[in-house]
Amino acid sequence: MNRAQRLADRKELSADDVKSMHSYFARHEIDKQGKSHERGSDTDPSAGYVAWLLWGGDKGKVWADCHAERLK
Repeated sequence: MNRAQRLADRKELSADDVKSMHSYFARHEIDKQGKSHERGSDTDPSAGYVAWLLWGGDKGKVWADCHAERLK
């Protein structure tokens, strides 16, 4: 089962999955500053914004950060 399916099914994620999510959010936090990352903006949503939402959005980031910290 791939990671996206495990996320959608709310299945337990491996430590590697959590680390990958944490890394993704850390790398792409800066993308939130772009105009196309705002809900309801006049521009089409950027690919970065869509990806952010697919990874769970801000709540996904909080979750990944918390679980990544526990793995340390």
